[in-house]
Amino acid sequence: MADQSSKPASALVGDLMQSVSSLVRKEVDLARAEIDENISRAAVAVGLLVGAVVVALVALNVLAAALIAALAEAGIAAGWAAIIVGGALGLIAFGMMAKGTNDLKLNSLAPTRTAKNIKRDAEAVKESYNV
Repeated sequence: MADQSSKPASALVGDLMQSVSSLVRKEVDLARAEIDENISRAAVAVGLLVGAVVVALVALNVLAAALIAALAEAGIAAGWAAIIVGGALGLIAFGMMAKGTNDLKLNSLAPTRTAKNIKRDAEAVKESYNV
C-alpha cells in the first residue's frame, strides 16, 4: 500500500470499503465452498449409515440362523461357522456406523477454515488502517 498519511480521509475510507467488500466476497465464496465440501462428506456418511443398516440386517439373519443351527445340532461345526460369519458382519456394521455417525457431528460440518480466515482478515484490516 502507498503511504496512507498523504491520502485524504475520504480516499482511505474508500480504500477500506473496497477492501472490506472484496474480503467479504472472498470469505463468502470460501464459506460456500467449504460448506459444499462438508455436505459431500455428510452424504458419504449417510451412505455409510445405510450400508451399516443393510450389513447389520444380514448379520442378524446369519446370527439367528447360526443360533438355530447351533441349538438344533448341539454344536455341530456348521452352526459355529455361521456364528463366526455373523459376528464378523456385525463388527463390519459397527465400524461403518461409528464412522458414519462421527462424520455427521455438527462440529465436523461447520466451516472452521472460513471462521479462522475471517478472524485473520479482520486483524489484518485493523493493523492496515490502524482501526
